[in-house]
Amino acid sequence: MNVIAEPLGILFENLWRSGEALDDWKKANRVPIFKKGKEEKPGNYRLVSLTSVPGKIMEQVLKETILKHLEERKVIRNSQNGFTNSKSCLINLTTFYDEITGSVDVGKAVDLIYLDFRKAFDTVSHSILASKLKKYGLDEWTIRWIERWLVCQAQQVLINSSMSSWQPVLTRIPQRSVLGLVLFNIFY
Repeated sequence: MNVIAEPLGILFENLWRSGEALDDWKKANRVPIFKKGKEEKPGNYRLVSLTSVPGKIMEQVLKETILKHLEERKVIRNSQNGFTNSKSCLINLTTFYDEITGSVDVGKAVDLIYLDFRKAFDTVSHSILASKLKKYGLDEWTIRWIERWLVCQAQQVLINSSMSSWQPVLTRIPQRSVLGLVLFNIFY
């Protein structure tokens, strides 16, 4: 393990300091994964991105650094349950239910707005995300690396043994990326 760990550490450090994200780390094979229902319906699948393993390791290193920074600065609120450690949608739903029933029990009016975030990862503006990273005080090297990692991404879709041509990705946080969930929480 040490045979590969040291060279990877040197590579990651150099890439981070230079802000360079390798082109192969920006490419994703998008594969449809069956969710539920009838297999012949396209809506019963979701596309996930399969990316480079060394790139994912670098993302993990940055993710841990970013999470520590966000925790120290209390950027992610306690009420944020999505994509956070030791919290879940069930905890969020239970807390929400308690708040609403408590308000109704004492005669308070309650208004609700329902939002559908099914395609939320596909709507992330890279420039707005970069400005939020700066606002939350992340270091310039990390911000520059993330900006360059998000720019010039490409994807192809693989279905069985057929594949599409490479297409550029203009906005989106790569789903199934290690950094994706943290960046999504920062953006929203």
